Amino acid sequence: MKRWRWLALFLALGGVVAWLAMPAPRAEPAPLGAATLDGKPLPAAGEDACLAAARDTARIWLEQPLAVVVEGTRFERTREQLGARIDGAHLQSLVTQMMDDRSALRRAHARARAGAPLALAVPYTVDATAALGALLQMKDELDVPPVDARYDFRTKELSPDKPGRRIDAWATLAKVDGALARGEASVDAVVEPVAAHRTAAQLAGVSTDAVLGWFETKYARDQKHAARSFNLGLAASKLDGYVLLPGETFDFNTTVGPRNEASGYKVAPVIAQGELVDGIGGGTCQVAGTLHAAAFFAGLDIPDRRPHTRPSFYIKMGLDAAVAYPTVSLKLENPLPFPVVLHETVTGGTVRAEILGPKRTRDVTFGRRIDEVVQFPERDAEDPKLPKGARELKQRGIPGFKVTRWRIVRDGPFAVREHHQDYYPPTAQIWRVGTGPEDPKFEAKDDAHPEYVADEFLFISQGASVKGPHGSDMVESRVPGKTGNYGWTVREGFAKEIHGTRAKDDKDTKDTEGAHTGID
Repeated sequence: MKRWRWLALFLALGGVVAWLAMPAPRAEPAPLGAATLDGKPLPAAGEDACLAAARDTARIWLEQPLAVVVEGTRFERTREQLGARIDGAHLQSLVTQMMDDRSALRRAHARARAGAPLALAVPYTVDATAALGALLQMKDELDVPPVDARYDFRTKELSPDKPGRRIDAWATLAKVDGALARGEASVDAVVEPVAAHRTAAQLAGVSTDAVLGWFETKYARDQKHAARSFNLGLAASKLDGYVLLPGETFDFNTTVGPRNEASGYKVAPVIAQGELVDGIGGGTCQVAGTLHAAAFFAGLDIPDRRPHTRPSFYIKMGLDAAVAYPTVSLKLENPLPFPVVLHETVTGGTVRAEILGPKRTRDVTFGRRIDEVVQFPERDAEDPKLPKGARELKQRGIPGFKVTRWRIVRDGPFAVREHHQDYYPPTAQIWRVGTGPEDPKFEAKDDAHPEYVADEFLFISQGASVKGPHGSDMVESRVPGKTGNYGWTVREGFAKEIHGTRAKDDKDTKDTEGAHTGID
C-alpha cells in the first residue's frame, strides 16, 4: 500500500510541473481604428512616422495660448511660457503601445470603446519654477499699488485714495495647473485687493494754515545740470502733500520709491565713497536734505538720518541727509497731537521744503561746532589723454570734519535740548597726470568747485517768536574761526595752493556752505 501511495503522489506532482511548463496563451490582438493626439490624427504607417507626427502635435500644443484673466482683462502667455513641458518618454511610450496590437492600452481601449478612435492627450509636466517665474513677471506688470490720499496744493483739498490690487502668484499657479489638465484656454488669476494706507476719511480736517518749519537750498539751472534739476523735481513731487499723522513715521525711500530709469529718473552725478560719479537719480539727496532741515526746524523727531561721505556745497554740515535706495533712508516721526503736511517745491533755482500744520508755537535753534579737521589725501592718476608732464585737478580735496550739532526746541516755558556728532570723511584730492604726446595748446580744466569753507561755530534759529531781517522768522549767527575764510586750507597747511581757482581775499569771510549751486 505504501508503494501505491508514493506512485500516486509522484504522478500528481508530475502533472503540476507539466501544467506550469505549458506556454501562456497569447493575448488576442486588439484591432485599431483611427488614433488622435490632442484631437489631431496620428498616422498608422510605422512607429517612427507616428512618433514624429506626435512630437509635432505636442509642440503645437505647447505654443497654444493660455490667457490669465485679471479683473476682466486677458493677458495671454503660451502654455510653455507658463511652465508646461512635454514628457518625451511618456509620449514615446504611448506611441509604442498604440502601434502594438497586443498592448494593454490597445486591449483596454477595445474593451471600453471598441470601434471608436483612440484619443490620446498630450503628456506633459509642469516646471513649477518656470511657471512661477512667468507669473511673478506678470505680477510685476499687473500689480497696482494703492494710492494714498494726500493734500493737493493746487486744489487746496485732499485728493481721494484709491485701492490697489495684488496677484497671488502661488494660488494662480494652482489654477494654471488645473486649466492645463482640463484643456481650458483661460484661467482667472487670484487677485487680492490692497487698501490704501491713508484714506481721505482718516485725513479729514488736516490743516495747512501755518508753516511749522522750512528750509531752502539752491541748485544750478544751466543746461549742464538739466538732468539733475529734473531729478530734483521728480523726487520732490513724490512726497509733496504727504500727510504725516500723529505718532507715524515717514520713510523717504518708501514714499519716493526707487530711483531708476523705470521710475523716470535721469543720469546725474552722485556721491559714491566720497567721489562724484555718474548715477541714476543724482540730486535726490538734495531733496532729502532740504526736507530734513525743514523737519528739524519744525521739531519733528528724526529717528534715522545719515550725513554724506563728504560735505555738500548746497547745504550746511549737520543739516544734510544722505539717501540711497533701498539701503539708506531718511525717517521722520510726528510727535505732535495733529497731522502735519510735507510740502516741497523745486522752482527758479530754489528747493524749498515746508512742514505745515494748524499753528506754530515753538522756536527751534540749530547749533554746530567744528571739533576737528582731518587732512585730505592726495593722489595722482596717470592719463594718456593729457600731454606728458601736464597736471589737471580732477577732484578738489576737501578736509574731513568732525562736528557736534545741537537742537534746542522751546515751547513756551519748556525747552528740550539734544546733541549729536557727525563725521564727514576727507575727500581725496585727485590729479590727472599726463603721459601722452606733448601738446603746446593744452590748457588744464581744473575742478570748478571752490575751496570749501565752513564756519567753526554756526547757530540758526527759526520759530514763532523769532524776528529776522525783512520780516523773516529765521536768524543766523556765526563765528568763522580758522575754517570760515577763503584761503584757510593754505594757511592751515592742508594744501600748498588753491589750484585753478582765484584765491579769495583774506578779508572775505562769507561762508560758502549752502551758497554754491554745484552738483554735489
